[in-house]
Amino acid sequence: MRTLSRLGYSALVVAVGSVSLPGEAFAQGRFDDVEVVAHHVAGGVYYLAGQGGNIGVSVGEDGIVMIDDQFAPLTDKIIAAIRGISDGEIRFLINTHVHGDHTGGNENMGRMGVLILARDQVRVRLAAQSPKDALPVLTYSDAITLHLNGGEVHAAPLPPGHTDGDSYIHFRDEDVIHVGDVFRTVAFPVIDRNNGGTLPGTIEALAILAGLGGPNTKYIPGHGEVSTRADVIEFRDMVLTVADRVAALVEDGASYEQVVAANTTAEFEGKWGDPGRFLTAVYAELAGMD
Repeated sequence: MRTLSRLGYSALVVAVGSVSLPGEAFAQGRFDDVEVVAHHVAGGVYYLAGQGGNIGVSVGEDGIVMIDDQFAPLTDKIIAAIRGISDGEIRFLINTHVHGDHTGGNENMGRMGVLILARDQVRVRLAAQSPKDALPVLTYSDAITLHLNGGEVHAAPLPPGHTDGDSYIHFRDEDVIHVGDVFRTVAFPVIDRNNGGTLPGTIEALAILAGLGGPNTKYIPGHGEVSTRADVIEFRDMVLTVADRVAALVEDGASYEQVVAANTTAEFEGKWGDPGRFLTAVYAELAGMD
């Protein structure tokens, strides 16, 4: 195992010592100017964009299923956006993972009587920091199916990639998959090692998601715009390329600073932005850091 002095303490403390999650800084500020907008995806499936992770919504005669719920101060705006689509009962809320920009509204939704579902790991992690009303009341370790609105909503666990509690939700009849933060179109992957995320799990999860889809499948990312199977494959291939490059440098004894200087992500930065959080997590894992 490499030591902090070998890695470069000042560079690694940002990546390993703390993880800045999407929207956290904003969560401490004001939400007054945030607009929650509904976008139609296919059939009875929509997604809501506001501040935080994309919210999936499935509507029909039996009621409404939500996927994630952003931040607590946005709940009224989220409900209003849903009411612009349907006046049906919000019956189920499925959390794709633990992060607050996806689960921050849980307490509000729980108090409204909405049944919250998530993987076992999500409840465990939320229980350490959240009130009872915010916790999933139904948890799963294997795939589950909701039979609703004349179709099937399939929720299933993924390998530990973004976190150790990731799920995808497949609206089978509409051929739409909500993938949480395992896949995003606006940034490099976030591998939250503090919450059980791993590089191999990220690669495996993206392969699973790509395998679930076909040429017409629509993917709702945790952040960004509706995408295709080809987009997921491109994202997975980028992760593989960067991981292979970093692994070779680590094998040669490179420090983190040397990995950065080698421009291992250069051709991808125009599309996915700043690689710092991703690159440091990849380096830390491949260098054998705890």
